[in-house]
Amino acid sequence: MNLEDHLGDIIRKARMMSNVSATEAARAVGLSAENFSRLEETGTATAGADFEKLGVLLGLRAGRLAGIARGWLPTPKDLSSWCELRCITTVEDGMGVNAYLVWDEVCREAALFDTGFDPAPILEIVEAEQLQLKHIFITHSHEDHIAALPALREKFPKARLHMSSRTAAVDQRNRSNDFIHLGNLRITNRETPGHAEDGMTYIIGNWPEDAPHVAIVGDAIFAGSMGRGNISWEIARQKVREQIFSLPAETLICPGHGPLTTVGEEIANNPFF
Repeated sequence: MNLEDHLGDIIRKARMMSNVSATEAARAVGLSAENFSRLEETGTATAGADFEKLGVLLGLRAGRLAGIARGWLPTPKDLSSWCELRCITTVEDGMGVNAYLVWDEVCREAALFDTGFDPAPILEIVEAEQLQLKHIFITHSHEDHIAALPALREKFPKARLHMSSRTAAVDQRNRSNDFIHLGNLRITNRETPGHAEDGMTYIIGNWPEDAPHVAIVGDAIFAGSMGRGNISWEIARQKVREQIFSLPAETLICPGHGPLTTVGEEIANNPFF
């Protein structure tokens, strides 16, 4: 899977974050306005581009930005350590979004994290694995992450909904001390606003065979990038540092878009941090 944000997307987001014009950025990187516009549009680096100066101007780690330009990708993830975890990607109008289904291998109790656009692949796995969908966790209430929620709520009316939207019913809102058991699995939450006011990261632990924790992060962070700071760029970055990068390095990061990564890989390679 390609990165959710190519090089040009990252530069454009960083310009928004730093309030830098395209003209200033083009001058720093040593490109004409036309070539810089092409860089942002396609993500294709031009020979001689000075990512050191551009990184300083935009508040990015230049070496890591250059790594993205050279084609950095997180290592492919072998999910056999988490054999009861599925990443379900659905696409609408060219946009792909990830949902995640997890369950306890013994009792078959399951939890869904976000819904994506289409409930069909979720329903197929629930049926094929003979699961009982007990919980639906929402990382944030942007439409692409909850589009299939009405259909799933109709199919599983007893599944408990967990979200942080201020419009949610009181008994559906996340609390900081929530401690949800899914068979032997344990689910907790950490607030990660910035991209969305109700941004939430869910941590899944107690996997069999001592597999690392899993963090379902929504759009707080992507492999090599981060979600747009719709509420606040600074809060978005602060919450990633405090709530996600404080997890063990081997923790599996499951973002709302793009490939899976780990805490360690993002600390080492993400140019925003």
